[in-house]
Amino acid sequence: MDAIELCYMPATGLRQAIRSKQVSPVEVVEAVLGRIERLNPRLNAYCTVTAAAARAAAKEAEAAVMRGAALGVLHGVPVSIKDLVATKGVRTTHGSKLYEQFVPDDDAPVVERLKAAGAIILGKTNTPEFGHKAITDNRVFGLSRNPWSLEHTPGGSSGGAAAAVATGLGPLAVGTDAGGSVRIPASCCAIFGLKPTLGLVPYAPTFGGLETLSHVGPMTRTVRDAAMMLSAMVGADARDLSSFPTPETDYLAGLERGIQGLRVAWSPDWGYAAIDPEVRQLTAAAARRFTDLGCHVEEAHPGVSDPAETYQILTTASRAARVADRWPAERERFDPSLVAQIEAGMRWSAVDFVRTANVRRTLNDAFVRFFSRYDLLLTPTMTAPPPRVKVEAHEEIAGRKVTRLGWLAFTFPLSLIGYPAASVPCGWTREGLPVGLQIVAPRWAEALVLRAAAAFEAVAPWAHKRPPLD
Repeated sequence: MDAIELCYMPATGLRQAIRSKQVSPVEVVEAVLGRIERLNPRLNAYCTVTAAAARAAAKEAEAAVMRGAALGVLHGVPVSIKDLVATKGVRTTHGSKLYEQFVPDDDAPVVERLKAAGAIILGKTNTPEFGHKAITDNRVFGLSRNPWSLEHTPGGSSGGAAAAVATGLGPLAVGTDAGGSVRIPASCCAIFGLKPTLGLVPYAPTFGGLETLSHVGPMTRTVRDAAMMLSAMVGADARDLSSFPTPETDYLAGLERGIQGLRVAWSPDWGYAAIDPEVRQLTAAAARRFTDLGCHVEEAHPGVSDPAETYQILTTASRAARVADRWPAERERFDPSLVAQIEAGMRWSAVDFVRTANVRRTLNDAFVRFFSRYDLLLTPTMTAPPPRVKVEAHEEIAGRKVTRLGWLAFTFPLSLIGYPAASVPCGWTREGLPVGLQIVAPRWAEALVLRAAAAFEAVAPWAHKRPPLD
């Protein structure tokens, strides 16, 4: 099989081809590693490539197929791991000079599970320092670029993961999301990204108070790939206080059922957010497709006010707590934009921090009421297209001045309350930049999000489109 076509084959197809001995895991891994070697210097999607370990794992996977051993759900399928997620024996820098040479002694729960399912780890993908911003650059590895336009950001903080998936540098990627960090780069790079309900996929270790925000989710080119991957990731782990037991679930099952009769709300702006006119136009057209799919669609807003201050208090105080024992002695080693967040976090009181919990409960109450009337909520994923590299956020959108959270207005509130949300590609701007539609459901309704995303993918497919890099 042609190496490029092998790199772009969906993980579900690879799984079947490997099991039927049409393709060898060794052949797959060699094709992807070759593509990484060729394209990664332009993208900087991977910060660490574990080529020797991947080749060894591929040989073991091939031998298991040949001897007829029991095979895991992801047997022989390549996957990348974001550099915020611990990998035993493999450098995990968190994008920080403080951890530049840090090598964990243990795998994070999600890495353990993917390995147990037979996935082959290709390496670590680039991220901003501690995942603190919505673009991807850091002082250890430099900046990552968007494969659809190398002069634009792939988003963040899972920007390296999204750029890798979009360009065939591995069909599956592990991303993390504390404010949109799976959905933002998924939208920027025209791939599928799912933030599950908080705790569905355990995340450990986490630091400094972000335990109540940090989600782990799959990033893939197709919805079916994400569903298959998620099935291998879920379930309680004692290292994550937010995680919870989950019945064994095959998220692939039922994706073809359709979504006829669902009550769907479309909110183009939350009722308060500034949104780029082209993004509004593309996402509104995508939302109308749900009427074609048999849903009852109407414009409606959750009825909440902007929770930006709450999010800022929670995240900046948490990041300040993480580095308090090394502050201010090592101030100069941090990304300047992280310095600003740490300094802001140092100013909040304990009362301010606890007050955020009350706001989050109020926000959740509003969404509980909203989802008593609707099955799904649709919004744009981002309020504007990706900015150029080195630009951390839009300062103005649709003629309105916005804060750094203005670009993320649709993503971070859902991290505050832990609801499942996915980004699906829904079009490209006149400049050729991807735009995403966000699909949201009540807590623990990942299967519904996936089913809705699969229905949309069936009528508006995107995975056949490839960035102009080959």
